Amino acid sequence: MPRRRKDAAARPRTVLVPPDEHCWIESDAYDRSAFATLLAEAPTLARVAEDGGTLVPHFRALLEDVFCLLFKLEPRLRPAEAVAPAAALGRTLLEAFHGHPLLEHLRERTQLDETQAGLGTLLIAEQVLAMLREEALLPRGDLLDLWDLQRREDELRRRGEELADVDRLAEEGEAAARRVREGAAHAARVAEARLRQKAQQVAERLREMPARARAALPVAAAGLARQLEEAGQESESWGTGLGAGGRTSPGRKIELGRRLATNPKLRKLAAAVGRMREQALALRRSPFERASEEVFEVRLGSDLERLLPPELLALHHPLLRRDFARRLVEGRLLSYSLRGADQRGRGPMIVCLDGSGSMAGDKEIWSKAVALTLLEVARRQRRLFRFICFSSADTPLFTLDLNPRERHEVQEDRALDVAEYFPGGGTDFETPLSAALDCLRAARYRRGDVVLITDGECQVGPEWLAAFKAEKARLGFALYSVLIDVGPSSVEVLRELSDRVTAVSTLTDDAARELFLRL
Repeated sequence: MPRRRKDAAARPRTVLVPPDEHCWIESDAYDRSAFATLLAEAPTLARVAEDGGTLVPHFRALLEDVFCLLFKLEPRLRPAEAVAPAAALGRTLLEAFHGHPLLEHLRERTQLDETQAGLGTLLIAEQVLAMLREEALLPRGDLLDLWDLQRREDELRRRGEELADVDRLAEEGEAAARRVREGAAHAARVAEARLRQKAQQVAERLREMPARARAALPVAAAGLARQLEEAGQESESWGTGLGAGGRTSPGRKIELGRRLATNPKLRKLAAAVGRMREQALALRRSPFERASEEVFEVRLGSDLERLLPPELLALHHPLLRRDFARRLVEGRLLSYSLRGADQRGRGPMIVCLDGSGSMAGDKEIWSKAVALTLLEVARRQRRLFRFICFSSADTPLFTLDLNPRERHEVQEDRALDVAEYFPGGGTDFETPLSAALDCLRAARYRRGDVVLITDGECQVGPEWLAAFKAEKARLGFALYSVLIDVGPSSVEVLRELSDRVTAVSTLTDDAARELFLRL
């Protein structure tokens, strides 16, 4: 035993292996889980974290720190010795942000709100990533120094693990391990000295960073509170206005919020859609909208909305309740049928939107506002909605089914694709309207509707026009045209094609009733 104590006393000092922690803001399991969930559900946030991780070590940890700063009730910085040296850039940036007035103003919107904190993290991260790529934050040499520091850190950890293994064997009395220990300890001490030297060099370089570079996070946060407020309001408008069903995950809200916050056209369109949607729904809230219906027969089925009263009484009896459940599964419950229901317009609604160069600017905003308003009308009528964006004959059609599911809920990301897509080029009516005919031929229900939204500056061949009118009469659908007359426009061809032509300049008064109520 005395010899073991002597050997232990003769050993060199323990190598100080750097901590395996790269986040500077103290966090708990919930914070880390919330951030990991956002990374999994928001592809843009995950992509930014991955791209930043190729430029600087532990960029993901920096994003988690920013998220915790925005999200936590009382964020606190860890002491320097508790975090690995390779994360030094994170501390430099966070020290300039922690306690900054811009952060405190921003936290009024993001505190304890995963979606707002995640969106704020994403918008800040994109600006920091852009600064890294432009070498406005650190020159390439300093970035390489950070990676060299990370490599030395990994080497010291590996040497420390080797030394710990040798120590265990030495404790067990392995003579060979005791002889090897001195060499392993020497290699570990050399790695530790190199790491300390490199960490000191990197720290000195970071202290020399220009003031604007050190303030990268406050600079990125400037004006962010207003962006988050506007994006939050517009996200709710898009979500409720387009009838998105069910609970939307924070990750999906972040994706939607980012697109709204970074695209001025979408923000302008969201406002136009909101005004037009309210006008359309107000017109449709007419007491004479429903057709009269009457009971005309009793039949067997499983339609709970039309059960006869005696069937409902069975639910109060414990034995008859079981029989009710059995007959419900078998479809043998007594219910009534209605006749006289208005079946018009139960087919799909197909909107053909002109995306030619003449539709740029205000025309594009107006036309897409009409299209998205009609999408809400179709959702409320439980009708399928197909969007076809067209331009010149040699440009492929951009076709989307925006509510393909059984409940006719709108897919927000696809609706945003509609809002952002604009091909430009010439104008060809024949290709999109022929595609609409193909859709109606294959439709489950008859009497669909086609809406053509355009400025009308196009011609069609007489043979095609005659064939189109004949097929329209055979299929029994209506073609409504919306003329975007906020600039140069032409109505002659639309009058030949359409059952009804409505100018967009009249959609905010009583003239809109004809279009929205007919559809």
